[in-house]
Amino acid sequence: MVANACRADDVFKLGIIGLDTSHATAFTKLFNTSEGKPEALQGFQVVAAYPQGSPDIESSTSRVPKYTEEVQKMGVQIVDSIPALLELVDGVLLETNDGRPHLTQVRPVLAAKKPVFIDKPLAGSLADVIAIQQAAAEAGVPIFSSSSLRYMPSAQEVRSGSIGDVVGCDAYSPCHLEKTHPDFYWYGIHGVEILFTVMGRGCETVTRSTSPGTDVAVGVWQGGRIGTFRGIRDGKGGYGGTAFGRNGSQTLGPYGGYQPLLEEIADFFRTGKSPVSDDETLEIYAFMEAADESKRQGGVPVRIADVIQKAKSELANVKDQP
Repeated sequence: MVANACRADDVFKLGIIGLDTSHATAFTKLFNTSEGKPEALQGFQVVAAYPQGSPDIESSTSRVPKYTEEVQKMGVQIVDSIPALLELVDGVLLETNDGRPHLTQVRPVLAAKKPVFIDKPLAGSLADVIAIQQAAAEAGVPIFSSSSLRYMPSAQEVRSGSIGDVVGCDAYSPCHLEKTHPDFYWYGIHGVEILFTVMGRGCETVTRSTSPGTDVAVGVWQGGRIGTFRGIRDGKGGYGGTAFGRNGSQTLGPYGGYQPLLEEIADFFRTGKSPVSDDETLEIYAFMEAADESKRQGGVPVRIADVIQKAKSELANVKDQP
């Protein structure tokens, strides 16, 4: 395990930042269970948590007392600061539901050289996504971020070649909006993650159509491959899609729960290597930002490279300010 050159029988101690999402309690339950614990999660335990919420997002703040009580019942110590948490743990699960404070929250984690899984959304802006990746690289500390939808068995089968080379994909998920975040960052990330799991990197342009109940973002990949994300707000939601390959097509779904993601998180902490590259993660968030920019411009195609360059310029301007 990466943090301490642990012996095989040592417990890798995990700390949670943010108790305003059901992920915090669900992850703790799987890591801390004493009966029927999956083999891949053996040797890991959540031992401490810092229950930070988001004061201007009611759905976040209102959950903190309940989730704090729930994790305490699972043997988790509640602390009053991130530095206090870092004294007790080998690795961190950054679970704050609000992506905006993630950059500030992760800085002391990186300074303490603790590997960290950062739950979705990785950040509240594309510029902050880039800043987090740069800070981790400069600190030499591994980070990993992903939606659990990446690890639907069917999506992983397609990524591994079950239908040959992928020529296209239509993915969908709920897409509830939160005014403090870019439109897809808050919940559409799940369906976009499915799309990129299947399609991989190489998206060049994004065009978005939108209505009060639905968003459709069409991405054109290198070589003319086309992938779409449908964000659902009207009617029954769900997670899934269809992947199209040279050897056939495959239905994506059903959702397989949190355990596959947690197994990847555990392996990440063991090896210090993220299963998703920084470049792919950056492209996912750039796709979502390009979709917003397309909406602002009335539905015209927007280049991924342009939104990344704009975000890098914004970040450089911030660094240059006194």
